[in-house]
Amino acid sequence: MQGEAEIYCPRCAWRPAPEDRWCCQPGCGTVWNTFWTRALCPGCGHQWEHTACLACGVMSPHEDWYHYPDRTAERRVERKELEDA
Repeated sequence: MQGEAEIYCPRCAWRPAPEDRWCCQPGCGTVWNTFWTRALCPGCGHQWEHTACLACGVMSPHEDWYHYPDRTAERRVERKELEDA
């Protein structure tokens, strides 16, 4: 079972706050926090594949913003096992 995801930019590690907003553009122009809906625009239903970081400006796949502590620990163990092999 996965714990709750930590949300931060995969490039610069900036963490969005609840008051941060993104705009469906090009699209319907709705302004909302994209992490409330996992990048699904509440105005027109467009599913955004990439999300721009409001700090560094880099576009990353939206799913890459979600970091699960349990999965991160598992990956570290897997990397260590590969290095030791």
